[in-house]
Amino acid sequence: MDLNLQPLARACFISGEVFQEGQRVVSLLVRSPEMEINRYDVLESRQGELAVEGQRVCSWVQLYKPRQKNDNPDRALKMTAENLFLTLADPSNEPNAETLRLIQFLALMLERKRILRPKGTRADGEGIARSLYEHAGTRQLFAVPQADFSPAFFVSVQAQLSLLLGPPAEPAPPATPAEPAEPAEPAEGVASSAAIASPAASAERAEAPGEESALPPSVSGSAG
Repeated sequence: MDLNLQPLARACFISGEVFQEGQRVVSLLVRSPEMEINRYDVLESRQGELAVEGQRVCSWVQLYKPRQKNDNPDRALKMTAENLFLTLADPSNEPNAETLRLIQFLALMLERKRILRPKGTRADGEGIARSLYEHAGTRQLFAVPQADFSPAFFVSVQAQLSLLLGPPAEPAPPATPAEPAEPAEPAEGVASSAAIASPAASAERAEAPGEESALPPSVSGSAG
């Protein structure tokens, strides 16, 4: 199933009020009971009134900016690690703790794929160390707070990814090996291949009483 990342809405999901430039808008990604990822954009002042079914994956705050004329309002991005990072890590966003954790993990993954290029570190005005990344496609710079990448960090990220993408598929049970077929009994009067190939069996047949010697007559006479 393909997942899409919907663009920012033009109006508040709760009140229907059209967003105005500069208003603080909260965006939330929620996994519905039907296993779909839905985006809800609401005015920050109305966030507490949001009541939807599903599990919240992440959320962030942004200052609303009207779309450019050439932007398609119905355009949906495929839910890839790159598109999700570019959406969540936009410098104008204010991610909460759970969203920041997801951004840090995506940055690590995209750096290994060389979609993000590390550009050193710097400390912001609050003394928080940030890793600088340049997006290979757009040359845009992102300053991501550094993470400790502890086991607890990855456990929390795994829970978020399970909500986004669904739980990992269970491995298929190993196939039961087929039992070998039993060899067919040889037909009556037909010697088995093992008996034909056995020198001992041939010798026994040659020395059986009442049977003529297999040697030629000339050799039999000299032997006496």
